[in-house]
Amino acid sequence: MASKQLAIDQLVDQSQVDQPTKKQLKQTAADFQHFYDVTGSFPGWNQLSSDELAIYVESLNQSGKSREQINQEIQALSQLGDLLMTKGQISTNPLTLTALYANYLKSERRYSDDTVTAYREDLKAFQDFLTHNGGFKGWNRVDRLDVQVYLTQLHDQHDAETTVSRKVSSLRSFFNFLIKNHLAKQNPFDDVRIKKHPRSLPRYFYEPEMTALFKAVDGEGKPLDYRNRAVLEILYDTGMRVGECASLTLPQIDNDVRMILIEGKGGKQRYVPFGHYAVTALNNYYRYCREPLMKKYHQEHQYVFINNRGKPITPGGIEYILKQVMKRSTLTGNIHPHMLRHSFATHLLDHGADIRSVQELLGHSSLSTTQIYTHITKETLQKSYQQFFPRAKEGATHDDHNPK
Repeated sequence: MASKQLAIDQLVDQSQVDQPTKKQLKQTAADFQHFYDVTGSFPGWNQLSSDELAIYVESLNQSGKSREQINQEIQALSQLGDLLMTKGQISTNPLTLTALYANYLKSERRYSDDTVTAYREDLKAFQDFLTHNGGFKGWNRVDRLDVQVYLTQLHDQHDAETTVSRKVSSLRSFFNFLIKNHLAKQNPFDDVRIKKHPRSLPRYFYEPEMTALFKAVDGEGKPLDYRNRAVLEILYDTGMRVGECASLTLPQIDNDVRMILIEGKGGKQRYVPFGHYAVTALNNYYRYCREPLMKKYHQEHQYVFINNRGKPITPGGIEYILKQVMKRSTLTGNIHPHMLRHSFATHLLDHGADIRSVQELLGHSSLSTTQIYTHITKETLQKSYQQFFPRAKEGATHDDHNPK
């Protein structure tokens, strides 16, 4: 323990802070390390993760210390993390409240890496703004005036209202997390209201366009073409999100009853059926692609979809597959995995499914989120009406309504 403590003490001594701050940093480092040394689980200062911070903060909340004292300790730990980064001993600082929040989003809310990154970027942008406009004094010191000045800057730099709304939502959620963990007293974003514009209709494929995609996906019958077919079938047949598809494991699929147990946002689970096209695609994929590649590259894991080296595929890998399929098809434009989810929901409603069933299949917690697809089907009906009803067209005769 002495060598580890000596190393962090040396970093503090070499820093440019005043003596009282150095004393506080050393004491915080000693307390933090002692907490883990008691159980023999201190990983070393260059091996820390936000998991260690989460456990330590929980112990602080149970210690009877005041909110101010706890925040001072966390701020000191954050400074220690910055010192470690400065000396190149770690690449990112795991001892910050934003790192603690990211840990919560990923481990408890089960958000995707991309979503967690987006939240962290919104928090960093606000912290950078405060740093360059009077100095960042800690998250528990942020007040409504800070928020008003920040929103003014976003307006002055002509950020889109959707962007501003997203940033406010990220920050409001973060402060709610701090309050829940006794790290802040109030949420300075509670009273912020951004005017909402009508939500734009999600992009989706018409059924003939889906047929064109399925024709293009088979390619030349190479092993990875079987995987690509299975990916497209599963995404369209179930409406699952791309992250849910990438993290899908073999035990989640029940071929006997043709149901998949999907792990959704926030750890919520839902069952979704799949059809015989998906069954055939999966069986061919297992036989001609997954099993040979797993054997070739000595891979052993339960993830359904793999890359060309037999390792679990990433959401970005799935997006790349779909773009290549799009290029080979007769269709023009861009493709995103979520368009298949939109197509799944729209085609269900077009063929008579009730909206609550679609809500369950998509895993939406609120029916209002699913109702966006009813607007799409209304739009489809309007187009069909305009196209096929004779009196809906311009120039249609009205002789039978004109008395002679």
